[in-house]
Amino acid sequence: MWEDPRMAEAMTNSFYLTESVVMPAATASGVSTQATVDLSAYQNVPTGQAIAISSVDFVYQRSSPFGQDADAMLAGNGAISVQLTDLNQGNNLVRADNQSLVASGALNVDVANNISSNHTDLYPDNFGPSKLSEQFLVVNDTLYLTAMPSGTTIAVGTDVIVTARIRASVVKLSTKDWMAIALASTAEA
Repeated sequence: MWEDPRMAEAMTNSFYLTESVVMPAATASGVSTQATVDLSAYQNVPTGQAIAISSVDFVYQRSSPFGQDADAMLAGNGAISVQLTDLNQGNNLVRADNQSLVASGALNVDVANNISSNHTDLYPDNFGPSKLSEQFLVVNDTLYLTAMPSGTTIAVGTDVIVTARIRASVVKLSTKDWMAIALASTAEA
């Protein structure tokens, strides 16, 4: 029997999902905060419906008035790390080779010199010949957004908000492909 060589077929055009994680003022270095993105409305196991993530952008802001002056986000020199995963890692950040890592980023802040730099990585799945091969395919019903200050605490008097803006589409997978992704994603659990 002939099989279509494409792994996934797009069912929708791309759309955006957003979620924010709030790190309260004075959150200590190494203490992570987590939020979730509910994907259950987009998943359908019997029909092989999944989510294809094509890009993730991270936005760092102070609480009201939502400014982005990075030197006021941290109490001293340090960084804010953020990760988006498709498995709950228990409020922990994961290594870059973890199969559940969808995207990661960091905001590095040099308060003394008033310098900040933003770095974002995307780890797309690549499952061979497919027009969707540069997308991360998700069959789990939740994404986990985790952020953590390191090197210093979050500044006193202001919360820091990290928002993930996720570009995604709904795709249809064959039963074999859906199961392969489900098994691979739970192997890290």
